[in-house]
Amino acid sequence: QVHLVESGGGLVRAGGSLTLSCAASGITASMGAITMGWYRQGPGKERELVATMTRGAVTNYADSVKGRFAISRDNAKNTVYLHMNNLKPEDTSVYYCHVEGRRPFDIPKTWWGQGTQVTVSS
Repeated sequence: QVHLVESGGGLVRAGGSLTLSCAASGITASMGAITMGWYRQGPGKERELVATMTRGAVTNYADSVKGRFAISRDNAKNTVYLHMNNLKPEDTSVYYCHVEGRRPFDIPKTWWGQGTQVTVSS
């Protein structure tokens, strides 16, 4: 079973920076190609993609964070990071770590972290 532990959330002023970390345990080669990433859910909003990265370093970002956020991962440590710069009040959300394992011809399996709160004050 995959277990995700997130850290790095907190309160920051607009224009500030934060880095989130998510360490995954229990990942095995049998799970296939692993994509790691971050989603967020603001108050009264649906959960949305923030950024993802494949093992081969292919990234995908939400338009709202392009140029401000950067995702990185350490494959040896099964850890993914989200470097957030120039934070805005609208970035205030609970941020969730997400891991997907995809094997050929199989339904992808996904796991979620418990979430970490990021609050940006104006």
